[in-house]
Amino acid sequence: MKASLMMLLAPLAAAAPAPTELDARQAAQSIDTLMKAKGKLYFGSCTDQGLLTRGKNADILKANFGQVTPENSMKWQSINPQQGQYTWGQADYLVNWAQTNNKTIRGHTFVWHSQLAGYVNNIRDKNQLTKTIQDHITTVMTRYKGKIRGWDVINEMFNEDGSLRSSVFSNVLGESFVDIAFKAARAADPDAVLYINDYNLDRPDHPKLTNGMVQKVKKWLSQGTPIDGIGTQGHITSGQGNALAGAIKALAQVGVKEVAVTELDVQNNNANDYAAVTKGCLAEPKCVGITVWGVRDQDSWRPQGNPLLFDSNYNPKAAYNAIVQALQ
Repeated sequence: MKASLMMLLAPLAAAAPAPTELDARQAAQSIDTLMKAKGKLYFGSCTDQGLLTRGKNADILKANFGQVTPENSMKWQSINPQQGQYTWGQADYLVNWAQTNNKTIRGHTFVWHSQLAGYVNNIRDKNQLTKTIQDHITTVMTRYKGKIRGWDVINEMFNEDGSLRSSVFSNVLGESFVDIAFKAARAADPDAVLYINDYNLDRPDHPKLTNGMVQKVKKWLSQGTPIDGIGTQGHITSGQGNALAGAIKALAQVGVKEVAVTELDVQNNNANDYAAVTKGCLAEPKCVGITVWGVRDQDSWRPQGNPLLFDSNYNPKAAYNAIVQALQ
């Protein structure tokens, strides 16, 4: 560990594990353990088979995080690339690893315009698309029934002004694809927590949040659509942490059972932003947990801003320690 990092973690030295254990976990305290001590369900990260079998990723996840989200392996293009054809290998690996290591799983994702199988994009008939959505959700959820706590049923369906994004789903079915997808998910696994998830829900006054997510979810709930939770992804830049904390509270007032930060990373990695988001979740009773979108900077989907909690050598950064301090 670098000397500067040791100075950051010095106040925690008394609680630090033995050197051999510390080398494996790479951090003096588990943010998941601290998060649960505050009454929350988890502090998690995304991963997949490739990451779990590389470097120290698995050891760090085992020691410091309590929840995993499949980064890519359960997206439609990956798991159901051809109609009626499913490729389970990577998704099965993640689920089996999580169960073996007692980690909560968030399933990600069913209905999304991106990373979508080509055969779905080519459908123009309402009945065919409805059945395709239902079959896909039913097949995947049935396989993992009882193993996955919750699912992102709908992902990134809103434009920045709160209107519906143009996609094969909205173009063919209008808003009805939301009700179709959530009811299929509820039928497939009645105990799973069903989420609608989006990015740029990072300010309580942003039109995507107010005109989009808040207004629409209120309406759909009133119509009987079984939406249990709202996920704000949290792909933010330095200085936006306090605004995201405010957005968490605004989303929790919609009428859903719970909310979560589902894909957090901070460009330019301001430790204060990580602390602010953590405190924002702690302050909102309906916020069940936070998921960061990766373990170390090098493996991030946007690595140029060093947005994660561990550096490329798997050393915990100031941002990790800021979360520890926020959870004390």
